[in-house]
Amino acid sequence: MKLLNVEVELCREKDIQQAKSEYDVLVELDCETTSYAILSHQWGAEVTYKEMIGLTKMEERKRDEVRKRDGYQKIIKSCEPAKKDGYGWLWIDTCCIDKRSSAELSEAINAMYRWYQNVRVCYAYRNDVYKSTMPTERNGRNFDQSNGWPEWFTRGWTLQELIAPKQVKFFNKDWVPVGTKQHVAPVLTDITGIPCEVLTGNLAGKRLSVAQIMSWAAGQVTTREEDRGYSLMGLTWRFTRRH
Repeated sequence: MKLLNVEVELCREKDIQQAKSEYDVLVELDCETTSYAILSHQWGAEVTYKEMIGLTKMEERKRDEVRKRDGYQKIIKSCEPAKKDGYGWLWIDTCCIDKRSSAELSEAINAMYRWYQNVRVCYAYRNDVYKSTMPTERNGRNFDQSNGWPEWFTRGWTLQELIAPKQVKFFNKDWVPVGTKQHVAPVLTDITGIPCEVLTGNLAGKRLSVAQIMSWAAGQVTTREEDRGYSLMGLTWRFTRRH
């Protein structure tokens, strides 16, 4: 997997106006032997792999446009807690996969559950949450487009991003921490229907049925129809196979 070098990226951003050569911000590493963090988020105006590796070589006007995007600010802001938590590497789906390569994209989709399973911490950023606490009940006024809950919870990919990592830290729009998966598991169960023992990893080897897993995905939304299947591949493999 390609991982973002947290320290290098923060240094590049600090010296971006003076940078004359390209930084090695993305490096191919082994997910089994590397300590890394992951950003889970809703897509918006994002930064591609090509733009990420070529930022300092861009014409200044184009570079400034990229750096002003919400997606670029997410990259920088997610590097900050990673550095604070002691992780030198970060994976972000928007810029760490070269989607121009169908082979690389296919490999990433097939390996993604394992990447989330091996991560040390997943940072779940919700850009529509303004309060410094986790919402505990539906609010149709604040979240009228996502069934009364923050939009992050309605994403198809959220299921594996919530279940697979041992540790998930939630952040609001201003990057204020609003809880961890372990501490707010009962609330997460109310929102998603996923049992607490699944969220906290306390199944003790029990198998689940495909029907159970599909019930969690009933209200989830993906941009592409085929992503519904892809987003459930790792979950069905993890919970329905014999141990």
